Amino acid sequence: MTSPPAFALRAAAPRDLDAIVGLIGELAEYEHLTHLLQVTPERLAPHLFGERPVAEAWVAELDHGAVVAFALFFTNFSTFLAQPGLYLEDLFVQPAERGRGIGRALLTRLAQLAVERGCGRFEWSVLDWNEPAIRFYERMGATVMPDWRICRIAGDALRGYAA
Repeated sequence: MTSPPAFALRAAAPRDLDAIVGLIGELAEYEHLTHLLQVTPERLAPHLFGERPVAEAWVAELDHGAVVAFALFFTNFSTFLAQPGLYLEDLFVQPAERGRGIGRALLTRLAQLAVERGCGRFEWSVLDWNEPAIRFYERMGATVMPDWRICRIAGDALRGYAA
């Protein structure tokens, strides 16, 4: 029996854009949200690697070079703590690579970054139907905040409200 290929974590680079966009597509399919998908490498590039990036990403790469997971995050701010926070927008590990510690390793690396950067919080959201993810996060020590709901204005509603 052969062991699965090893993986390494690293900060994403522009050469990873196609792989990240592909993984975002897989995530959208898993979450039944492909109808919202507008991401392309060209649209994502300036936000990760442009003059004023607003987000960062880390990837998990197998020893043969395939990118099989990503975590995309950005800095937010807590007025109560008067400290920055790290917000994980998306974490995705390809299904065939799950159970090998890749998701845990990505979350651990982001927690380390949060501590290194003086963040008071490391937060993310999870869909209420995604029981495997909820159990995974709780096993890691995360608290699922039952009293909080995400509010969102997007697309035409955002443009209308802004007008």
